[in-house]
Amino acid sequence: MRYLSSLFLLILLILWGSCRNDFESGPSTGNVQFSTDTLFLDTVFTNIGSSTYSFRVYNRTNDDFTIPTIALERGESSNYRLNVDGIPGKSFDNIQVLAKDSIFVFVETTTDITDQTTENEFLYTDRILFDTGTNQQDVDLVTLVRDAIFLFPSRDAMTGELESLPIGVGGDQVRIEGYVLEDNELTFTNEKPYVIYGYAAVPGGKTLTIEAGARVHFHANSGIIVAENGTLEINGALSTDPEVLENEVILQGDRLESRFSEISGQWGTIWLTAGSTGHTINHTTIKNATVGILMDSNDGGPNPTLTISNTQIYNSSNIGLLARTGNILGENLVINNAGLVSLNCSLGGVYNFNHCTFTNYKNFGNPFSDTPAVLIDNFIEIEGQPFSLDLIEANFTNCIIYGDKNFKLLFAKDDSKAFNYNFKNCLIRFNDFDNSFDDNPLYDFTNTSLFENVILNEDPDFKTPFENILNIGDDSAANGQATTPTSGTDILGTTRNTSAPDIGAYESVVFEEEEGN
Repeated sequence: MRYLSSLFLLILLILWGSCRNDFESGPSTGNVQFSTDTLFLDTVFTNIGSSTYSFRVYNRTNDDFTIPTIALERGESSNYRLNVDGIPGKSFDNIQVLAKDSIFVFVETTTDITDQTTENEFLYTDRILFDTGTNQQDVDLVTLVRDAIFLFPSRDAMTGELESLPIGVGGDQVRIEGYVLEDNELTFTNEKPYVIYGYAAVPGGKTLTIEAGARVHFHANSGIIVAENGTLEINGALSTDPEVLENEVILQGDRLESRFSEISGQWGTIWLTAGSTGHTINHTTIKNATVGILMDSNDGGPNPTLTISNTQIYNSSNIGLLARTGNILGENLVINNAGLVSLNCSLGGVYNFNHCTFTNYKNFGNPFSDTPAVLIDNFIEIEGQPFSLDLIEANFTNCIIYGDKNFKLLFAKDDSKAFNYNFKNCLIRFNDFDNSFDDNPLYDFTNTSLFENVILNEDPDFKTPFENILNIGDDSAANGQATTPTSGTDILGTTRNTSAPDIGAYESVVFEEEEGN
């Protein structure tokens, strides 16, 4: 009997509880609070979806409340997309927020600039309205949308497959997503940015010219390939105002949001294939690639296959400049922050660098590993078998080779082939702290036929190298230590000191102290 009474009481409690509405709450009365009153979605290209942004909606009262309506002011025609407390849509009814609690609102957008304006960019705005009438509150949404010229593979109408390019790799043919540029696509101007999907190929006998001030953006796994007998000319120019870079050419990923500005590996590479010829790159920044420039072999002629000057390569997830049997002339070249090595002169070749800065302050894999700034070798392994060629010459004059750890210059030599190199008036970080290289003649810094007037392990006094600002200060060990006589300018157009020029791509300056220091 006692058991039946207890069971009856339990049933009554369950029935009573089921009649309660634990989620019952009154409407908000204009007392909603937000983590921001304006949500800026940064800059996006037309018809390219943005990243997802969010803000929080707070109920700071002591009672649960329900927001009667949440909706985009432009309604279903809005180019913004919402997700409110896990529910996607553009309008919502009766969204509850518990006392002293909050919910998230997520926002994305994809906007077609041609539907809005004929200008190259415009602000697309909307508002998220919370409630109506006198209780209405809002959060503004703002996005800068830029127009662009899009280059991408065509899709086969029968199979739906994207166009691809046959590429020789290690003696085999592979196909990568890409397309051959037509004659009317072989000049990139500064009128609009270019956005490239897949690999844009420069055909043999043709030249891709990128004019001063052009901006080229690459989607993931995209880049430029220059075929045999093809040529790449990047004609950036020095601005009349050193603080403004409108004449510089910039190659980077297609994500314009600020949080992507320094993320490595967003796109593929600039690929100069074997037999391509006569490349020139001037006043250019190449950033956030997998490999900034990949150079396969040289054109077989006496002149440099690639002449690169006044150029910066930053944040490559793998290698900044990888040249296999290359023939390169470089001046005022800066390469910094690569996952493996900043400059790799591989499988022999001919290299001449003057007034360059090769550094490595970030490792995008293991932050504790000592990744070199410069690696020089005359062999590679193909399917487990070594293959070597002559390093005819690798001359580094007035260069800084440095970084945040000990060994920034490394060699790998096959004794069966020539291995000729020379460093003159260079500042090098090679801190053999445990004397493990004492018996290796490759690193005999007292051998003046290999290392002449070399400065070891002294401070170059970079401004902020982890942020890719490699200007040197007046206290730099490189100050006044370059070869003389000299002429010309540094990477910023500053005339070099004719009697005591500085080592590296930059002439030294007196750094202004930061506020608060």
